[in-house]
Amino acid sequence: MKIIRSIKAMQAYSTSLRRKGRTIAVVPTMGCLHEGHLTLVDTAKKHADSVIVTIFVNPTQFGPKEDFSKYPRPLRRDMSLCRKRGADAVFTPSAEEMYGTGATTTWVEELRLSQGLCGKSRPIHFRGVTTVVAKLFNATLPDVAVFGKKDYQQAKIIQRMTRNLNFPVRIVLQETVREKDGLALSSRNSYLSQDEKDAALSIRRSLLSAKSAILKGEKSTARIRKSIVNGITSAGGRIDYVEIVGADSLEPLRKISGKTLIAVATFFGKTRLIDNIEIQNRFEKD
Repeated sequence: MKIIRSIKAMQAYSTSLRRKGRTIAVVPTMGCLHEGHLTLVDTAKKHADSVIVTIFVNPTQFGPKEDFSKYPRPLRRDMSLCRKRGADAVFTPSAEEMYGTGATTTWVEELRLSQGLCGKSRPIHFRGVTTVVAKLFNATLPDVAVFGKKDYQQAKIIQRMTRNLNFPVRIVLQETVREKDGLALSSRNSYLSQDEKDAALSIRRSLLSAKSAILKGEKSTARIRKSIVNGITSAGGRIDYVEIVGADSLEPLRKISGKTLIAVATFFGKTRLIDNIEIQNRFEKD
């Protein structure tokens, strides 16, 4: 497995693969890898000949009061996991390599899908995400990029950006990977105490209960939202948002109609967790 730290070397490596007729898949991450990330690597291997994992804690997607400085960076462990999972290369640049030493004045922004959900409480977040993903695409030159549905809004924004800017990259979305108890895998789960982790299981329970109600015919988004809020707050969670939106438009729904997404962001202790559930139709199985 190659370890690459400069953009120039990364582009040269990808170009050499292309000259050999090999297709490339990229899995962008911020490190602190867990089974959710490694499942993305498995998926990438099914869609391309060579897999590049990027590990870069992107400073531009963190707000001033967020946990950039405390974000875990177990790089040696992450390298070992990538190697064991069969990645061909890891691209792990510095912030200076990605953004230079002067002020960043050029940004990539998506201005519709990014306005709601996490975009409300994290106003600069998605500008940082789209900018860094565009930079990573230009560095790794992939045919395919794999993202997880746990970060559903992010995945939809990246799909839109890729299409709007004509990147020759196919976006593959992977279903959310969960712990046995149903908690969505996240690097931030390590911040939770055992009591907080147990309480956070209320997120998945509440979402499954809401989905069941919808599949039985409930159409009122107000009643569904109230049941989710009650389920999470009664377990000690502090709600950032509970939104019921169109799964493709991410626009709020007044009544359940068509393909629907229920998205949740909530705090347990100081840790912000997100999760979601898709409802395809009345006959869909969990």
